[in-house]
Amino acid sequence: MLLAVVLGLAGCGTPGPGAGEAGLGPAQARALVEQLLPERLRDRAGWAADLTAALGALELPATAANLCAVLAVTEQESGYQVDPQVPGLGAIARKEIDRRAERAGIPALAVRAALALSSSDGRSWAERLEGVQTERELSELYEDFIEGVPLGRSFLADRNPVRTGGPMQVGVAFAQEHARAHRYPYPMRGSVRTEVFTRRGGLYFGAAHLLAYRAPYGRMIHRFADFNAGRWASRNAAFQQALARLVGRPLALDGDLLPPPGSGVVGQTERAALDVAARLDLSPAAVRRELEQGSGPDFEASELYRRVFAQAEKQGGRALARAVLPRIDLQSPKFTRKLTTEWFARRVDERHARCLGRAQALQDG
Repeated sequence: MLLAVVLGLAGCGTPGPGAGEAGLGPAQARALVEQLLPERLRDRAGWAADLTAALGALELPATAANLCAVLAVTEQESGYQVDPQVPGLGAIARKEIDRRAERAGIPALAVRAALALSSSDGRSWAERLEGVQTERELSELYEDFIEGVPLGRSFLADRNPVRTGGPMQVGVAFAQEHARAHRYPYPMRGSVRTEVFTRRGGLYFGAAHLLAYRAPYGRMIHRFADFNAGRWASRNAAFQQALARLVGRPLALDGDLLPPPGSGVVGQTERAALDVAARLDLSPAAVRRELEQGSGPDFEASELYRRVFAQAEKQGGRALARAVLPRIDLQSPKFTRKLTTEWFARRVDERHARCLGRAQALQDG
């Protein structure tokens, strides 16, 4: 009944992998997911219901590939924990507060004084900070601190540093943007940020980020890379690779075609494209305009994209890939070793392949 309600509430979705395929029926999909989940996991039926409801709300078929894709990311990111614990999170958070205060010109003595004040539950902010174990707890603490302490509002307002959460560690900013564009299929108990830290919301927004967009990929591994690096990063990295061959110098294959808005600088991808603009019969304005399409689904239809690939392939005498894994070193205070987007994508892809093998065996048996 819940799935029927969700399907009725769903608006127009963005075509994702398997769009147009029938997929499994709701009962079959739930049964398969329940069997694919770890036996030790509590409430496997609830997990299966929330996952299949998420795909239904997003108008994505419940194929084994799609179901296993969500499961693989969830297993990699949280080990099927709705709100996973992060070792040493309190100390990490305190360092982040000190760093932001220093950047804002706030003396360390003032920070210590603010953290010594009593919080809404009677403990000092410092005591609460020391005791946090999960990102949900830390996010709630930051929200309380921002609301209750003038110093918190001065350098943390609207900048809660907890940027990901939930069982798929989906970005809060992505979830907020998605909720503005698409009707959220469940009653909103709090904010979108709050919903990210629930099982149903985390799976819904995570599946949306992973699957609910059109991209020219023949392999799921590039969606796994995009989940980590941003949508269309694998497509854009392939464009950067083709452009690098055309101009004869290396470019960072990071999927970012332009610097952040307002930076006022010309990035290396734009400089390289401008260097060959005349050969491509494009004006500088056209180059800029078409690079701006790199954050959406239509960039591969642009003249810049098509002409770069056409000339690079003619110059090299062979076809070039339209998707490559971005080469990005991952940065987070939570990481204790060097990690990359490629490492993430390959690990999830391995989990996905194992899941598909099990799903096939279950369906055959």
